[in-house]
Amino acid sequence: MNLLYAMAPPQGGGQGGSRGILTFLPLILIFVIFYIFLIMPQKQQQKKHRALLENLKRGDKIVTAAGIHGTILKLEKDTATLQISQKAELIIDRSAISRILS
Repeated sequence: MNLLYAMAPPQGGGQGGSRGILTFLPLILIFVIFYIFLIMPQKQQQKKHRALLENLKRGDKIVTAAGIHGTILKLEKDTATLQISQKAELIIDRSAISRILS
């Protein structure tokens, strides 16, 4: 029974404030690491994709997220009409465009 009392943390004490900060320090470090390695690169990638979509123009050769290659015939606010062959046109969502080839 005396062993249990010996293992118990001290009661009272004036070090409660600094011990609280040290308790949350690992959580703060994990959040900072997640922010640097996951959130920041994703924000930069979203910014580049948004700029790519804003700079689209008629006649650009593009690739969609599904891998479809085509030439832009018509751009609207949310959609784009692609010519994928001489007789085939395809209307896609503008956000599905992943990159410009030309």
